[in-house]
Amino acid sequence: MNKIYLDNAATTPLSEEVIDAMVSTMKMNFGNPSSTHSFGQEAKILIENVRRQVADYLHVSPAEIIFTSCGTESNNMIIKSSVEHLGIERIISTPMEHKCVSETVLDMKNRKGVEVNYIRPNEKGDIDLHQLEELLKASDKKTLVSLMHANNEIGNIVDIKKIAELCKENNALFHSDTVQTMAHMNLDFSEIKVDFASCSAHKFHGPKGVGFAFIRKATGMKGIITGGPQERSLRAGTENVSGIVGLGKALEISLQHMEEYTQHMQEIKDYTIERLSDAIPGIKFNGRSAEKENSLYTVLSALLPYKNPLIGLQLDMKGIAISQGSACSSGASKPSMVMMMVLSEDEMDHCTPLRISFSHMTTKAEIDALAEALEEISKDYAIEKTNVEHR
Repeated sequence: MNKIYLDNAATTPLSEEVIDAMVSTMKMNFGNPSSTHSFGQEAKILIENVRRQVADYLHVSPAEIIFTSCGTESNNMIIKSSVEHLGIERIISTPMEHKCVSETVLDMKNRKGVEVNYIRPNEKGDIDLHQLEELLKASDKKTLVSLMHANNEIGNIVDIKKIAELCKENNALFHSDTVQTMAHMNLDFSEIKVDFASCSAHKFHGPKGVGFAFIRKATGMKGIITGGPQERSLRAGTENVSGIVGLGKALEISLQHMEEYTQHMQEIKDYTIERLSDAIPGIKFNGRSAEKENSLYTVLSALLPYKNPLIGLQLDMKGIAISQGSACSSGASKPSMVMMMVLSEDEMDHCTPLRISFSHMTTKAEIDALAEALEEISKDYAIEKTNVEHR
């Protein structure tokens, strides 16, 4: 059975060039980058080369790039240090953030007494920037705004440039979880005045276990993992040299082919919408995931017109990997907060959400196989439902 992978928003397969670069580093550059001898300094040079590469992509200073283990660590560091070291007393966010943000915000509320204000999205998953502006003007407390750039379940993109401007006008700091858009979009942080952002390499065909935080120098952020001077004393611990090299190689490839990859994935996404609409009468698409404007080309959130909690397993048995939500929530017994925001009670009770996510390796033949499998499952489900009703 040929297996089909359509869960790229959860993680992406490593490219061969990334694997080769990492293996070479593990063999040849095993020194500790904090050591002063040549073995350590050779490893240090590799790290600093990637730091400059990332900084060039984002149009920032290399000193503002801090390597971490992943986006989750980056987001935790930014939010917790903002409260503990920068005097943040209030956080403005939404119920639709990734759990590494939403649970960290709640932790700061429960343990540190931080006031938390939520912007409630509309049925499309959009946030009202007028409501954000009103919240910013409503209090003199030192405030952090934490809003993700693109939603990991429905792909909605927010205008982080406008949000950053609103935050600056109201003396608030702005953090954006950019895990789903980093290396997938052109991001210029000299124009987009975010204070903090995050990245996980495994979202763009790099290795798991490595990412970075963008921390604007003017904020005065301090680290929460102490014990050494690594990463500008913001993240103690010996750096993951081969992982950082893998991140750099993956970023290099993504930037070289961004236009080509973007066009391919948008075409695949459009084709998926067309095929599934033909194969499954009554199917809907959540948020703005079926639109081109303000929607990330890697993610499509579909809603099957019947309740089938086993759909992911059934597709997996046919060799097709998709997600029924974010990977971090896929084992949960209740719907994700994102789905609760964008679906009606009737849809929650009688429909089934699917997240289909693409890479530059996804083919139309794979989408055909998905459509055929879903059509077969839907027909089997309809027959079984009819038999049950007539028993």
